[in-house]
Amino acid sequence: MTLFLSDEDVTAAVDAPLAVAAMRDALLAAYEGRLIAPPRAAAPLGGGRLVLTAGHLTGEWYGFRSYDTFGHPYGEQLVVLHDAGSGAVRAIAVGEELGSRRTGGLGGVAVDALARPDAATLGVVGSGRQAWTQVWAAAAVRPLREVTVHSRSAARREAFAARVRSELGVPARAVGTAAEAVRDRDVVVLATTSVTPVLAAADLAPGTHLNAVGFKQVDRHEFGPDLLDAADLLVTDSPAQAAGYVPPMLAAVEPYAGRLRDLGAVLAGAVPGRTGADQISVFCSTGLAGTEVFLLDRLARRTAPAR
Repeated sequence: MTLFLSDEDVTAAVDAPLAVAAMRDALLAAYEGRLIAPPRAAAPLGGGRLVLTAGHLTGEWYGFRSYDTFGHPYGEQLVVLHDAGSGAVRAIAVGEELGSRRTGGLGGVAVDALARPDAATLGVVGSGRQAWTQVWAAAAVRPLREVTVHSRSAARREAFAARVRSELGVPARAVGTAAEAVRDRDVVVLATTSVTPVLAAADLAPGTHLNAVGFKQVDRHEFGPDLLDAADLLVTDSPAQAAGYVPPMLAAVEPYAGRLRDLGAVLAGAVPGRTGADQISVFCSTGLAGTEVFLLDRLARRTAPAR
């Protein structure tokens, strides 16, 4: 029987530890070649595109996520999970939450793998769904002592801080500038739709780890080359997808491409991660293809009725 999940179902069932654990396993599976995850494909449809990401966990399942760029007020994503042996559809999720929690889980893995072990303060620029799931996941891998948040809307950043206090039990405050939000923070999250840099590398303290979730292509990016120049460690969840963006991701072109490491390789111990307390590390999230299906599989296994 096919399992159908709404945003409400996903919210109730997917906690941060589940999302982070699933994404850690997915990254390792992709590095080991067990998760086949080609770069996303897009079909221009006049006024927008239909975008498809797909993945295949060898011998277990395959599936896809689809979404569009038309900007409709009720546009939703679709994630479909097939059994690899029979082809049967095991689960379908409709909405935004599965993808957002998947992205948050990837960010949580990056924080766990790359931030200093004693990291306890977090600054976030952005107050939307993606910003929330990044903080939600980071709180699952580090005992956060304080969160500071800035976004263009004073009301939204105040509401975001209140949500952190209420749902995560972490002291949080809204601040008036991006520089103030990230100053002296152990972990920084950039989750905006800005096409121009929202902060400077000089705003970051030595030893900061930064997760970038918003635009990061060569023609539009929420951080500038100064951040990449200052970073001791550049990491992404999919070097192939980073280079496959059109135009490519800023960190996937020279002089940065040769420094860009695969987070899965870091997790596997094949390449080094952080080696010093004062290093600045930057994680450029691409949203590794197939990871929404990976998380849906975990969720389906958890929620499947007993036989």
